[in-house]
Amino acid sequence: MRLYQAFIEALESLTANKLRSSLTILGIVIGVAAVIAMLAVGRGAENAITGSIEGIGTNLLFVFRGGSEEVRNPKPLTLGDADAMRDPFLAPSIIGVAPLLSGGGEVTFAGESTNTSIEGVTPDYFPVRNLTVTEGEYINDGHLLGRASVALIGVEVAETLFGRQEALVGETVRIEGQPFRIIGVLEEKGGGGFGPSEDDRVIVPLSTAQTRLLRRSGSDRVDIILAQAISPEAIDAATEEISQILRTRHRTEIGLDDFDVVSQQEFLETFSTITGVLTIFLGGIAAISLLVGGIGIMNIMLVSVTERTREIGLRKALGARKSDILIQFLTESSVLSLIGGVIGIGLGYAISTIVGQVAANSGTPFDPDIGVDAILLATIFSAAVGLFFGIYPANRAANLEPVEALRYE
Repeated sequence: MRLYQAFIEALESLTANKLRSSLTILGIVIGVAAVIAMLAVGRGAENAITGSIEGIGTNLLFVFRGGSEEVRNPKPLTLGDADAMRDPFLAPSIIGVAPLLSGGGEVTFAGESTNTSIEGVTPDYFPVRNLTVTEGEYINDGHLLGRASVALIGVEVAETLFGRQEALVGETVRIEGQPFRIIGVLEEKGGGGFGPSEDDRVIVPLSTAQTRLLRRSGSDRVDIILAQAISPEAIDAATEEISQILRTRHRTEIGLDDFDVVSQQEFLETFSTITGVLTIFLGGIAAISLLVGGIGIMNIMLVSVTERTREIGLRKALGARKSDILIQFLTESSVLSLIGGVIGIGLGYAISTIVGQVAANSGTPFDPDIGVDAILLATIFSAAVGLFFGIYPANRAANLEPVEALRYE
């Protein structure tokens, strides 16, 4: 039997029972659509996370207080530590250092209020973090020395308090009840869907934060020190230089560092691993519905074999070979799964698009990534499901004895 003839006969057989065939195809449609949508959402989440991390700054190193579990009383990071990292003789692989105080608080304006993150920074913070402003100016040395009551705000804070993102320079807001003059609005960075938003924050001079907003036990104590390496290739060298400086200044014992130095690449690798596992997990769950759809195909094909027993016997009596019957029923099951696969691809694309729009409307924008490999995987898998679950019914039909089949009522 030619494949073309088998295909035509398969279509005729399936259209003879439209409702039953449609319900069977529906199982495959749901399975394929779920696989494509889940993989697209997982990849979109991964792209959003990695894009947000990469937007933080290039060749960035984060220095935290901490160390191993054996260190019981780690020394805090200080402005002196940051100054030592700026020494070109001690750290030739570092081109920028920015100490940081970080906390939270309430910001109000004309009856509107929001709880947001507050960061106390130095002028070096902006080039290290790769930050730009849409209007206004950056914090400078004059603001730092004078402990000025000035602030830069993110676009989310601007929208919440003012309902706009422009013409805000010169306005006065209250941070923890204290008046601060806005000197700039930060460019939108995004990243609100996975962790704290880069746009939901207020930045003030480090000296002002130390004395009025984010007091710490020591006058020169900081929470984090950011360091920028001269190039991606210099990350390891910069890490070692920072470690040597802090070991000397903190007088730590060998193997008992009271600090952690984490590179941006480590964050990327960690999040990529997490989102990769999440994507596989979601795809595995979605594949279960494909399995259920395949079982539905086998069930319908078994019913079809039973209903067409006399037809099979007649075909064999007229000279049809076992392979002809086998090909006929395998073609029918494959057509069911392929039709379901094609419709499922379209439905999966539509679901992914809707999820992206819902995420954007809820303030957590990310773009689901529908890859060609996901479409091919779903299509091949759906065809394989049709073949696999069609083998048993097709083989059962092919093995029917003509005489017994003709006598079947």
